[in-house]
Amino acid sequence: MNVLFIISDDLTATALSCYGNTVCSTPNIDALASSGTRFTRAYCQGTYCGPSRASLMSGYYPHATGVFGYKNPRPQIGDRATWSQHFKNNGYFAARVSKIFHMGVPGGIEDHGTDQDYNGADDERSWTQRFNSPGPEWRAEGDGETLERNPNGTKPVVGGNTFVVVEADGDDSVHSDGKTATKACELLQQERVDPFWLGVGFVRPHVPFVAPREYFADFKPYDRIELPPKVPGDWDDIPTLGINYKTSRNMQMDFRRQKKAVGGYYAAVRYMDAQVGKVLSVLDASGKADNTIVIFTSDHGYHLGEHDFWAKVSLRDESAAVPLIIRVPGKQPAVCSSFVELLDLYPTVASLCGLEVPPHIQGVDISAMLDDPTVTVRESAFCVAPMRKGFLIRENRFAFIQYREDGSGGIELFDVDADPNQYTNLAERTEFQPVVKQMQEKLKAKLAEIRDNDLLERSAVDVN
Repeated sequence: MNVLFIISDDLTATALSCYGNTVCSTPNIDALASSGTRFTRAYCQGTYCGPSRASLMSGYYPHATGVFGYKNPRPQIGDRATWSQHFKNNGYFAARVSKIFHMGVPGGIEDHGTDQDYNGADDERSWTQRFNSPGPEWRAEGDGETLERNPNGTKPVVGGNTFVVVEADGDDSVHSDGKTATKACELLQQERVDPFWLGVGFVRPHVPFVAPREYFADFKPYDRIELPPKVPGDWDDIPTLGINYKTSRNMQMDFRRQKKAVGGYYAAVRYMDAQVGKVLSVLDASGKADNTIVIFTSDHGYHLGEHDFWAKVSLRDESAAVPLIIRVPGKQPAVCSSFVELLDLYPTVASLCGLEVPPHIQGVDISAMLDDPTVTVRESAFCVAPMRKGFLIRENRFAFIQYREDGSGGIELFDVDADPNQYTNLAERTEFQPVVKQMQEKLKAKLAEIRDNDLLERSAVDVN
């Protein structure tokens, strides 16, 4: 079978209507979900782009790749094949369009009209061909506003990892994701003897929140947008490292700006959803859909004001959980609520395509869930946030977060059955000390398992 892997950048599942959002309609992703298996408890392995993408493409956890920032995993994995490379080595045409491994957004894809290298931290050995999609990003013509650290409104529209909204002039094709969709459609329409593994990386809704004007219409006026609840004293019972790096306070965003940020994010999601629709429509028209596995996901989640947190990095569910939809020809649509990790995609898709699953990779084959969504493969999910020196073990009842391996950065424990939005930290309560101790032992064992893989010819990595 062919493989079409579509990944969005900085997308929280809570922004998709198939995951329950009643404001931001995403009909194309919804249609894919209705014909595939939608996973409700899928987790990334790193809560920002670099470690997450290096992990899912290499088949290793971040503590095995050693990629805690924005590098390529090749120096650590050596000659071991990445996910797409494994398919290429087995006769597949393997191509990527835009961002699959890490590349900077917006800085790494801004079109300066030069010979700029747009490949970022990409791995050339993973591909038969690769294509980039530079765009205007925050420089797009239109109506723009910088929302972050601009309380008096005098700061111009700026680049970088900054909350900027641009209601852009022109159509979809002006921007990076429009170009990505066009190239992906072109590749799908080509006739080839070999099967394909095609990675399509959309950069929205990563900042800047830029999209053609039409995608903003449903979210204006922005004052109609409802923000998540503001709970007094929400931060009082969590460690300093548990307070996310972007908050309403340090970004100096009042309610107007917060609401516009959500509206701009949703507009970027709607634009990205439209590009997904174009790719899937061409796949259907090409006659290849009946022989193509389609995967849609994101590299990590995203906060939209929950706990007054914004963006990624945090280990709360809004940031660590991801949307995941897998459609396999011949398998019935379903919703699966068992734990899965992005790391599991490599062995699962290899198995589905009849390829040998490399023995060294650290993900597990979840293909049985696609036949029976009640199957359990994992009892928990594991995720890290190296920027915060944090570790997450997410189980059915408890979410355990520890900062620094020795716990010196603090601990969070949430009973997600009783407290699904994770407002009350139980880590200091006497009656929950046995749970904390048990979770710490599980964390210690997990890190030892990851680092002691006997096929890894490298020393353990300590990110304390």
